[in-house]
Amino acid sequence: MTNSSLNISIKNVTKTYDQFHALKDISLEINSGEFMTLLGPSGSGKTTLLMVLAGFTNPDYGSVKFGEEEVILKPPHLRGIGMVFQNYALFPHMSVEQNVGYPQKLRGVSVTETKRSVEEALETVKLAGLGHRGVDELSGGQRQRVALARAIVFKPKILLMDEPLSALDKKLREEMQIELRQLHDTLNMTTVYVTHDQKEALTMSDRITVINDGELMQLGTPNEIYEYPSNNFIADFIGESSLLPVIVRNGVVHFDGAEIKLSTSPKTDGEFFLVVRPEKVFITIENSDDVNKFEGVLLDSIFQGESQLLVVKLKSMSEDEVVLRVRVPNGSVTQAVLPSAGQQLIIGLRVADSYLVS
Repeated sequence: MTNSSLNISIKNVTKTYDQFHALKDISLEINSGEFMTLLGPSGSGKTTLLMVLAGFTNPDYGSVKFGEEEVILKPPHLRGIGMVFQNYALFPHMSVEQNVGYPQKLRGVSVTETKRSVEEALETVKLAGLGHRGVDELSGGQRQRVALARAIVFKPKILLMDEPLSALDKKLREEMQIELRQLHDTLNMTTVYVTHDQKEALTMSDRITVINDGELMQLGTPNEIYEYPSNNFIADFIGESSLLPVIVRNGVVHFDGAEIKLSTSPKTDGEFFLVVRPEKVFITIENSDDVNKFEGVLLDSIFQGESQLLVVKLKSMSEDEVVLRVRVPNGSVTQAVLPSAGQQLIIGLRVADSYLVS
């Protein structure tokens, strides 16, 4: 099952509900065949934007084009999109093959062609031979696959998915992330995927659009979003991080009176945050010009399977408590050499990994 795809052009899309601004002048270009994730916390506007693309929500103004065609006034059933809803929206009284074939029935496709396309779709999502089953006989993961088969059965050029894995347990969810990504690469559909799960977005996406309070905060590849967040919201929201308040004076960065070195000089003076990822910091005893050092005391050491999370309270002249998290792979150390609670530590952060956000 191979499909062509379309690019999506979103320009100045705005949506308000009374005094609430759900979307604020969103403009976004999604490339043909791309896997684009709309990522943000609950209430950020990501699902509203997806519903605008699907045609279920009418924006106050703005433009949405699929390829060269303006679709802002087209109803959902004429947009040629495949849609996977958060709750799957399967018909409980229908069999698997009847659910998957429903879009073809609505389009007036012949019984013979519908049967062929249903079998192909079920084989694509690894449910071949289960068409006769009832929906209530399926596991959560199988129901998710049925919903996906129904969305792709008519070979749409655009696939929209609204948090389709949220109801699955962690292990199955992680397995399905890989499968969905592989399926996307096979089908070559332009895919827009909504999630609030940062790891899910990093795992699956070609690019990520971070949305918060109805605004587009940052657009980039998973690596760009994680390594170079554009502001403190994204640095805090994507992955784990500690944000240390720093002051830049005359181009020199200060934290708690000590100078902090950066890989690139700050462009302006003012108040910023130093982004500290737990996997980028380490316990050190060496003096080095290419490492920023922080003194602190270990508050807690938490076993988390593949790693040990150390919670370190930094020595500070201010009244505010500043805490760093240090992640140590368990394969690299033994429990015997880990510091114990109350122990004084020096934490290192390489200059190359030191950067600021506002």
